[in-house]
Amino acid sequence: MLIEAAHVKQHRAHRGLTDPFFLMCPNKENPMNDIHPRGRGPWLRRHLSAVLLAGTALGGLAAIPVLAAPEVPVQVPTTTTTPPPINQGAAMTERLPSFVGLVKQVEPAVVSVTNYLKPSAAFSEEGPQHGPTLPFPFNQFAPPGGQAPQARAVEARGSGFIVKSDGLIITNNHVVKDARKVEVTLSSGEKLTAKVVGTDPRTDIAVLKVESPHPLPYLELGNSADVQPGQWVIAIGNPFGLSESVTAGIVSAVGRNIGSGPYDQFIQVDAPINRGNSGGPLITQDGKVVGMNTAILSPSGGSIGIGFAIPSDTIQRISADLEGSSHAVTRGYLGVEAQPVSDAMSKALGLATAGGALVAAVQPNTPASHAGVQPGDVIRTVNGQAIKDPGALAIGIAAIRPGDQAHLDIVRDGKSQTLDVKVAELPSEQQLAQGGGQSQHEHEQKLGLALGSVSPDLAKQLDLPDHTAGAVVMQVKPGSPAEQAGIQPGDVIVGVGTHAVQNPGQASRAIGDALGHDSKALALRIIRNGQPAFVAVNLNPNAESGNG
Repeated sequence: MLIEAAHVKQHRAHRGLTDPFFLMCPNKENPMNDIHPRGRGPWLRRHLSAVLLAGTALGGLAAIPVLAAPEVPVQVPTTTTTPPPINQGAAMTERLPSFVGLVKQVEPAVVSVTNYLKPSAAFSEEGPQHGPTLPFPFNQFAPPGGQAPQARAVEARGSGFIVKSDGLIITNNHVVKDARKVEVTLSSGEKLTAKVVGTDPRTDIAVLKVESPHPLPYLELGNSADVQPGQWVIAIGNPFGLSESVTAGIVSAVGRNIGSGPYDQFIQVDAPINRGNSGGPLITQDGKVVGMNTAILSPSGGSIGIGFAIPSDTIQRISADLEGSSHAVTRGYLGVEAQPVSDAMSKALGLATAGGALVAAVQPNTPASHAGVQPGDVIRTVNGQAIKDPGALAIGIAAIRPGDQAHLDIVRDGKSQTLDVKVAELPSEQQLAQGGGQSQHEHEQKLGLALGSVSPDLAKQLDLPDHTAGAVVMQVKPGSPAEQAGIQPGDVIVGVGTHAVQNPGQASRAIGDALGHDSKALALRIIRNGQPAFVAVNLNPNAESGNG
């Protein structure tokens, strides 16, 4: 480049020309006539090429000294500062969490649970006939096509996790239900026979115990009350029999009511959970167990990123009772049936805001009746804790130890007042039956139904009309009167005969009344796919197919 500049300067001085164009084409009068002794054309092409190549190498700076006045010295930078690429420094792998160390630390305490079922236990493609299963809540018994599954002697597999070094293990009740024998496989491959210490179908929690000659690695339960949507979690279990599988995701929501039982307050996660993950731990980044993976929501049976885990606070309370001497869960009992307070209902009752639990009925000779609770009362708080719906009321009362006082803030006739209630112990279903009547569960069993509450989330999923109240069909037993009548999971019972029902309790009592009158058929008013319909249930299906 320096040689070229000197060469041009020499011709410029000889010709007396200052036109910059001459620097690239010396013969100004006729640019095509090159004055270079080697002839026209090649010189121009050769030197023009040199200028362009130099510009390419130096980022365009080489042409500046040629076009500027040559008498002025030009400082050419020895180094060039080039802007960094836009993705430099965006090391996403450093910003995203790595679960390698966490998995290595907690995985030895996660076990595989094998349930060798009793020969009489019918087991469907999706799981046992009671309790939350995968998928949830659709198609729990009947495979596609509506044919009832055949009872078969199989072994069911699930997951669990050790919570004490002496071999105490937590898993789901539906994982060990109807077990003839339960076997636990440790991460080391060692197999141990497990004893079922206790189960609680209402929360789907079971406690197992294994004997080992050496202390076992165990996991610590965290505080699920601190869990917030958006935080990272991992799920460990044995989906489809693939042991020690790890998936990661975030908490999607907390306090979910999915209609599986009276004490629903699930943690919703988007970490992939599939069959066999039931009973496995949900773990935060600090290594604490904040939940137990229990159910998924999926019409197809596979993970679609909507999974549910029982909170660790519930596990802590229930497992402590099951581990105790009685091996039974003690819950508080109030003795009311309640329904949600919708916007329309709040206006009808003259309430300032919606929310709370509207008392629909008060059972006689119960803590509620003794304290003066009346139908039409709206329970707003229990011991200062806000009650947003009947589910929250059930959870709040159940957490109170029998014999303790509960302070209820209620609204009656538009006025607020406080009632003190001495909480009793929740009777078992057997005690309810012995006390002068069949339990609600038995009424449902005769029809082959399992009923749940219509939560707001479930109402959206089922595309129900606004403010629909009733009892959603969670399960239908194969071969039952309900199954033969065409009742399906997801149907919502809003009436029994000519009587409207607002919740599962009312539906079960209405069914019980019909059974008590020795009815041969029962008319259920349902909502299916958003449309109302009547379904006739034959209460004596064998008589119709008999010979007389």
